[in-house]
Amino acid sequence: MKDSEIIELYFQRDERAISETQASYGKYCYSIAYHILHTNEDSDECVNDTYLRAWNSIPPNRPNHLSLFLGAITRNLSIDMWKRKNASKRGNGEMSVALDELAECIPDARSMEDIVETKELSRLINDFLHTLKEKDCNVFLRRYWYSEEYREIADRYQMNMNSVKTSLFRTRQRLKEFLEQEGVVI
Repeated sequence: MKDSEIIELYFQRDERAISETQASYGKYCYSIAYHILHTNEDSDECVNDTYLRAWNSIPPNRPNHLSLFLGAITRNLSIDMWKRKNASKRGNGEMSVALDELAECIPDARSMEDIVETKELSRLINDFLHTLKEKDCNVFLRRYWYSEEYREIADRYQMNMNSVKTSLFRTRQRLKEFLEQEGVVI
């Protein structure tokens, strides 16, 4: 079923919207949750909560890209759960390391004045990602969106781990410079 048809089911308040969402995006959402939480039970819970959040927010929202909408919900729910469950004991600390790496080049969300600035930061990061070579962009997203471990990324792109780490370091540096040029205070 097409995304537009699934979204229409939500607007009609048809419960098939959930089953169609699960059929189309269940594995995708589970993958995002699992890379952050590293447990089946917690990942399943976050995915189920994603469906509930989607049900409660569509309408009034009409997402342009259902996959990104669901992915963002899943990721946010998973990060929130990860924080509640003491991250140092879960996922080999990988989520903590990934968040620490990004903290060097992205300002703390608590220092943002309001949601407008948050949206502007998102737009700037997206603009930056479009300047990257496809492989560099994919490596960056695999690490910081999907929270994959270095080894997984290296295997996926047939790189050695040091190359992955170097690529991510350079991309973070470029992101920091890009944001500073755009007037973002780090």
